[in-house]
Amino acid sequence: MPDVVVISGAEAYADEWHRFPETSRRLAEIISLLGCSVEVAEDVESRLADPGPCRLLVVNIGNPTQPRPADRIAAARRGLRVFLGTGGALLAVHSSATSLTELPGWPAILGGRWVHGVSMHPPKSLAQIRLTGADHPITGGLEDFTVDDERYSYLETASDITVLYEHEHDDLRHPLVWARQDDDSRVVYDALGHDAASYDSPGRVALLRRSVRWLLREL
Repeated sequence: MPDVVVISGAEAYADEWHRFPETSRRLAEIISLLGCSVEVAEDVESRLADPGPCRLLVVNIGNPTQPRPADRIAAARRGLRVFLGTGGALLAVHSSATSLTELPGWPAILGGRWVHGVSMHPPKSLAQIRLTGADHPITGGLEDFTVDDERYSYLETASDITVLYEHEHDDLRHPLVWARQDDDSRVVYDALGHDAASYDSPGRVALLRRSVRWLLREL
């Protein structure tokens, strides 16, 4: 069984703005270079309901435009609760913060969410992403970096997160990458990753690698 399962947006969880097969493939390639076995899965709700014995779930999905069957969402909720409650780890990427709006507790698991009518992003462009200075194992040895990407802004965030990276927009600093931990599980939300260009940035890839190592309890 794989160490890591990348759950990639497909069918109801695909959209016209994101090329999930491409970004999920890049995620899998980068993570596999850490010595992990990686599977890319497109059966979103089924894998959330039954992640199997993997150590890390990576969620890279869009938001369905129509309501999903209540029984499938309930099964996904139960599966996630068991997975995280028994030491599993979660990395959610980019538009995953806009998704699973029918799954109770998803924003609390991530430590934040996209709020329709409030959250936004400036046009995709080359931008500087700034290290917050937080004392966290993920950020050890990392620096500011530039990346060609969308930069989510005005996200709603919880009080129990540690913000690792921010960007500046409208003369305000907006959290982009954060971590949260409780007694049983570790979670990282990374708002970058709109398309494959995000993974062409060495600094962004270094951050991803350290996030995965921390999630796997190697840091």
